[in-house]
Amino acid sequence: MQTIIRNQGLQDYYIMWQSMLQFTQMRECNTADEIWIVEHPSVYTLGLNAKTEHLLSQTTIPVVKSDRGGQITYHAPGQLILYTLFDIERLHINIRQLVTLLEQAMITTLAQYGLMASSKIDAPGVYINNKKIGSIGLRIKKGCSYHGLSLNNSLDLSPFNEINTCGFKGLEVTKLEDFNINIKNNELAIPVIHALLTAIKK
Repeated sequence: MQTIIRNQGLQDYYIMWQSMLQFTQMRECNTADEIWIVEHPSVYTLGLNAKTEHLLSQTTIPVVKSDRGGQITYHAPGQLILYTLFDIERLHINIRQLVTLLEQAMITTLAQYGLMASSKIDAPGVYINNKKIGSIGLRIKKGCSYHGLSLNNSLDLSPFNEINTCGFKGLEVTKLEDFNINIKNNELAIPVIHALLTAIKK
């Protein structure tokens, strides 16, 4: 079954979250999987079990408590977000395998731009020189996934200084632009999606 790709553009985080939730709750066994390419206006999001003390100072940036896994992170224009609306039971993968597939898709893409990235067993996501460049947060309902990955491309990273990113004190972040790679999110999405779908079909 073909995966449908939708470019949603710049969208409010809460609205996209509710759209993903509704899609997942209403989908049936023959509903095609979808990947949504999205950017969000500046927002901090907290996962289901996130601790509010990881937000280190008062902020004018909106804070949304979400139902994804993980702790606190930051989204803004210039960050590529892919929401992976997959029937993982139909794909015969579990959530741990999906996390690995998402990590590997980002690592494979970054390698195409000459960047050596890696994952960590105890801290999901993708790192370059111990600085986080890609994050993953997922939720599973009815055997189907929603939420997905974020990859730092060209956003202002300074709001990350106001949080313990993903719950880790002192964790630094980086972006493609720091390595003199200047591409649009829509361009960056292509190799990430290609790597992900290629790996899933194996």
